[in-house]
This record gives sequence, C-alpha cells and structure tokens, in this order.
Amino acid sequence: MGALAVASALMAQASVTQAGDPLLQLLEVLRSRGNITETEYKELRESAETQESMQFKSLEQRLLEESGKVRQLNDDVTSQKAMTQKLSESFDAAVGDSVDKKLDGKWFNNLKLSGYTQLRYTSMLDNDGAVLNVPNDGSAAEQESFRLRRGRIKFSGDVAPRLYLYAQMDLAASAGRNGSFALQMRDLYGDLALTEDKEYRLRFGQSKVPFGFVNLQSSQNRPTLERADAINSAAENERDIGAFLYWAPTEIRKRFKELKKLGLKGSGDYGLVGLGVYNGQGPNRNDNSGNVHTVARVTYPFKLDSGQFVEVGVQGYHGQYRVSTSDPDGAGALGAPIAATDGTVDQRAGLSLIYYPQPWGFEAEWNVGRGPTLTPDFTQVKSEFLHGGYLMTYYQTDTAVGRLFPFARWNYYDGGRKFGTNAPEEIVNEIDFGFEWSPWPYTELSIQYTKTLERSNTRTFPYDSTTNADRIGIQLQINY
Repeated sequence: MGALAVASALMAQASVTQAGDPLLQLLEVLRSRGNITETEYKELRESAETQESMQFKSLEQRLLEESGKVRQLNDDVTSQKAMTQKLSESFDAAVGDSVDKKLDGKWFNNLKLSGYTQLRYTSMLDNDGAVLNVPNDGSAAEQESFRLRRGRIKFSGDVAPRLYLYAQMDLAASAGRNGSFALQMRDLYGDLALTEDKEYRLRFGQSKVPFGFVNLQSSQNRPTLERADAINSAAENERDIGAFLYWAPTEIRKRFKELKKLGLKGSGDYGLVGLGVYNGQGPNRNDNSGNVHTVARVTYPFKLDSGQFVEVGVQGYHGQYRVSTSDPDGAGALGAPIAATDGTVDQRAGLSLIYYPQPWGFEAEWNVGRGPTLTPDFTQVKSEFLHGGYLMTYYQTDTAVGRLFPFARWNYYDGGRKFGTNAPEEIVNEIDFGFEWSPWPYTELSIQYTKTLERSNTRTFPYDSTTNADRIGIQLQINY
C-alpha cells in the first residue's frame, strides 16, 4: 500500500491538467509492476479525471465570469460613446443651425479675396541729356534697385442679387515724391444691376475711367511693364471718382469673360457701351475745378468663324482740368505759371484695335485732342494740341516649361502732361522688347528692354529731354 499512498498523495497535489501524461504513465508503471491492482488503477484514474474535470469547469466558470465582466465594461463604454456622440451631434446641430441662420444671407459670405504682388528690378545702362524720368515707373532711376511696384489685395463679389461690390487696395502705393510706401485705395465701387440679367449696370465710386483699352487692362494681365504714355496720360492711375453706366448683351459679357479665361490679355467687362461723369482730377483727389468730366466708349469684341477674336473700340471725353502750379525753377525768378482756377479745357478722342494673340496678335491705340500744356516761356498753362499712341505685336505659345509671351512695342506721345506740376510738354519716343514667362498660373516672370529715343523729364525744370537711353526691367509677379 506504500505505492498507493504515494500515488494518492500525488493525485491530491496535482491534476492531470497540471502534470499531464507523465502521471498517467506512472500509474500504468505501478500497475504493470504489481504495486497497485487493476481495481486501484481504475479508481485512481477515475479520481484524477474527476478532479481534472472539476478544475476545468472551475476555470471555465471563472473565464466566463471574467469575459462577462469585460463584455459589460465594453457595453458600458460603447453606450457612453454613443451618448456622447449623440449629445455632440445635438449640440453641433443646435449651434450650427443657429449660426447658419444668423449668417444666412450676409453680404460678406459672398466676397472673394484675391490679388497679386509685383517685385521689380531695373538696371539703367546709359543715357544722354537730362536724367531719365518715367512718371509711372519709379524704379527707372540710377538710385533704385529692387522695388515693390504693386501689392494689390482685392475683395469682390455679388453681395446682393443686383449688387456687386469691388474693393482694391495697394500696399505699395507711393505717398509722396520720396517714394514712401503706404496703404492706398485703388478701387471702391458698387455695381447696381438695373435688370435681372445684369445687362445694364450703374457703377458708383472710385473705378477705372472707360477710356482706352490698355488703361482698362489690369496690370496683372498686361504683358508690358507699364502702360503707353499717350493713353495713360489721359487718366494717370486709370481711375477717378464718379458714376458710370455700362451696357452689354449677355452674349457679349460672356465673350469678355472668355477672353480673360483663355489667357488672351483681355481688358475685362466694361460694357459694349460705357458712359460716365467723373471728377477728372485723378484717384484719391478732390475735384478742385468744380466741373465734371464726361466720357463715352463703344467697343465690340468680334469672334470670327475661325475662332479668332478681334476688338474694335472708339472713345472720347471732355472736361476742364485744374493744373497744380508752382515756381518751375525753384528760385522765384519765374514765378508760378498762370492757370485758370476753374480748369483748362481737357478733351480727347481715341481709337483702339486689338487682334488677340491666337497665337500671333496685334494691338494699336491712338488718341488726339487738346489738354493743359505749359507754354514755351513757362508763364501760362493753356489748352494745346496733343497726340500719340502705341503699336504692339505679340505672340503666345505653351511650352513644356510654361506659357511664353514675347512682345515688341513702339510708344509715342507729344503733348502736355496735365498730372505733372505746371503740365509741362512731354515727348516720349520709345521702343520696348521683352517677354513674359509663366511657368505656373500663380507666377509670372517678365523681362523688358527699353530703348529711349527721347523722353522729356517733366519733373525737373527746364524739362529737358533724355535721349539714347537704355534700360532693362525684370519683374516677378505672384498671383493669389
């Protein structure tokens, strides 16, 4: 019975599950040696299996209980998440509906933000005669290097079913002759549609004067670095304060948009017919003459059967411009020239022809008229004959590295520069060669060489001319 006692003790301390097959093998060895009988072997085996079953059931029960607790915990967490999500959705819906209701129909929701920046560098190569003075390009000077030519930010959009708002600011505008930069208003106007299809629009505020194609063309869109003097001298900075009426059929309005969308350097939609009254003294200035200018423009963008676009326009304005005067030599010897306090007659008529680049193009504008001009003896400002314009050819092509836009232009003007102090006579005779390269829609690089055959210095007395001058301008434009 010693072996039986040992076997029983072992069975009491270890289950078959814990010991495994070696314990069963021990029982079989004891039975084969005769240490335990067959009956004892069966009893011990049954006892072990019973104990194993009980322990397994106990372990199974514990596992079931723990699994139940885990499931309960998961159910509780899931329930909490669902409740939190439901509360969050209810809160968002309540707050969102409230915010949407408060913002619904607000005019500022329809405004679009856009703009562009132009960084320019001009290298003066050589010149004869007077110091070169380019009124609209302060970078064209020996003392200049890099210059922010324009830094425009625009807000625009249909803020009501029949009201379109446009506001443009310039972060690089010069606040004075020394070139101090400041934030300046360029455009601020509203278009009120008189008809549901918006074919008739009234524009109020400060905006571009509808005279000349190149003046209406955005600097963001124009291939040359600056506008032609002959056209721009009619309305330097292109803008004024006034009221304008524009009319164009829906089909023609779509055509104006198509010209810009296709990258053909269009001017934008200034109507098939444009009429207006404005101060005539330039943007951000009071009307010191007490007389308004009147302007009219008619233009038509033809689309030929071949798909070629051709635009023909005619325009004219009439008014009286009050010239700013001062002693021209600065020493008091001459004294300020005499100019009419109610303004000097200022009137022009012009023609425009644009054969859009598809891929070759041609652009020509010319105007004639009478405007304020300093007399040769520097004593008076009178209305004298003026004329001038420009001829330009260009080409556009898409290459593997972006769009390329080479151009060549002749720029000519002979007449008074009314926006200059004392309105001295200005002669401009220049030739430009250059190209615009746009590797991406948001970036443009322009390089332009200008040969100045003659250009009057309208800033410094005695207003002599610069001749045989050469300069190169490089400009990087970023659109946003």
